Amino acid sequence: MVTGELKNKIDRIWDSFWSGGISNPLEVIEQITYLLFMRGLDEAQLLSERRALRTGKPPERVIFPEGGDERGLAYEEMRWSRLKNRDPATMFKIVSEHVFPFIREMGNGEGAHAEHMKGARFTIPTPALLHRVVDMVDTLPLEDRDTKGDLYEYMLSKIATAGQNGQFRTPRHIIALMVEMVAPTPKDIICDPAAGTCGYLVAAGEYLRDNHGELFHDDKLRRHFHETMFHGFDFDGTMLRIGSMNMILHGVEDPDIRYRDSLAEEHGSDAEGYTLVLANPPFAGSLDYESTAKDLQRIVKTKKTELLFLALFLRLLKPGGRAAVIVPDGVLFGSSKAHKAIRKMLVEDHRLDGIVKLPSGVFRPYAGVSTAVLFFTKTNSGDTEDVWFYDCRQDGLSLDDKRNPLLPEDQLGHDAHLSEDEHEKNNLPDIAARWCERAGAERERARTEQSFCVPKDEIAAADYDLSINRYKEVVHEEAEHRPPKEIIAELKALEKEIAEGLDELEAML
Repeated sequence: MVTGELKNKIDRIWDSFWSGGISNPLEVIEQITYLLFMRGLDEAQLLSERRALRTGKPPERVIFPEGGDERGLAYEEMRWSRLKNRDPATMFKIVSEHVFPFIREMGNGEGAHAEHMKGARFTIPTPALLHRVVDMVDTLPLEDRDTKGDLYEYMLSKIATAGQNGQFRTPRHIIALMVEMVAPTPKDIICDPAAGTCGYLVAAGEYLRDNHGELFHDDKLRRHFHETMFHGFDFDGTMLRIGSMNMILHGVEDPDIRYRDSLAEEHGSDAEGYTLVLANPPFAGSLDYESTAKDLQRIVKTKKTELLFLALFLRLLKPGGRAAVIVPDGVLFGSSKAHKAIRKMLVEDHRLDGIVKLPSGVFRPYAGVSTAVLFFTKTNSGDTEDVWFYDCRQDGLSLDDKRNPLLPEDQLGHDAHLSEDEHEKNNLPDIAARWCERAGAERERARTEQSFCVPKDEIAAADYDLSINRYKEVVHEEAEHRPPKEIIAELKALEKEIAEGLDELEAML
């Protein structure tokens, strides 16, 4: 958790950028990312050098070699520990003319993060601003993985409060709920084909640290966690850099975060390559048939991006693989041939496990679209019996544009312990608990409750309509019928009481 002191440090860095002329929140985070990367490179080599002194062996990792660049500056002078003590003008010259070319050249090295740095651009406009933010970044406590990750998450949260770029962020409490419900395992291979800032992958990694810490005591599983477990695709270079740094600061050493237009490219190389898909893909309307991957068109013939992404998830998952993905409500009840085909496929050819209808204000103030979370398992042989539905009415925050907390911080999220009154303001803990009972007690729940199960045959008979309102029953309160004589007597008594009151008032006057 980020303390008030650390928040103040980030806020001061942020304010310095804004007052210095950089107002785009993505650009602010991108420039801070470069500074964090520069500091991290030096600290990695310092760690390697200290280890070499202890063991008497040469350093395992030399990032800044002996000698200098083609512009005549020694690599040693580019290290953060040297750079931070320079005067503003010298620091600015070294960073702009030497460090950033050095970072871009690192893109020829190994690792996805190095690859993303090929496009690194230095946009801090003045030596004074650079010197000020370097001083502030140097005071950030980056020794502890939890603190590093929390600090970066706090910076990313500022995207969501700074304007239109909030569209890149799925609320973290919704991500955490989805990850809790699919329960990643140490052997999973996890993919987000619309990764953005890698929020889903970060949350999956944190879940594994909290629930499967033993994996770090096994060499094979530890290498899998750091090198082959996490895969994220995006076609925005800024998002790739930010997402990759987010993963690294959360302790994943070499995640596979790379450029890909997930709907436009063929997926033969990684078809059936993943055991878990977590995603909130963009709902950008329609694509041309010509620009859409042909292997997706073979699954569902459509231009609708939300349907194409569902086809993509099925394409990417191994048999037995599972998915938790956010879709617009229209996917659940759309009447087009493609809408019905993809729903029928999920129900009849695979296993549709559950649907959580989200409140329509979850993505405010950036979008008011109604959404739901689909949970399904790729089986290629059916296996849907009952589909579990939950009508989430409150997520702990107000559903207007302000999205203010409705409860204290320790009562937000999916792992809070709430009273019945508190549940009315935060349904997430109830969702997580009832999900675990979907094959048992939940099957006995009435259709008037917030959650219930619907047999596959009933869904098929409804033309595979998956909207919760199609199956929900509403309780109609019966009006109270009283004898006319009783009502007349009550009215006469009220009339008498009013008359007596008027008499008393007249006497007083």
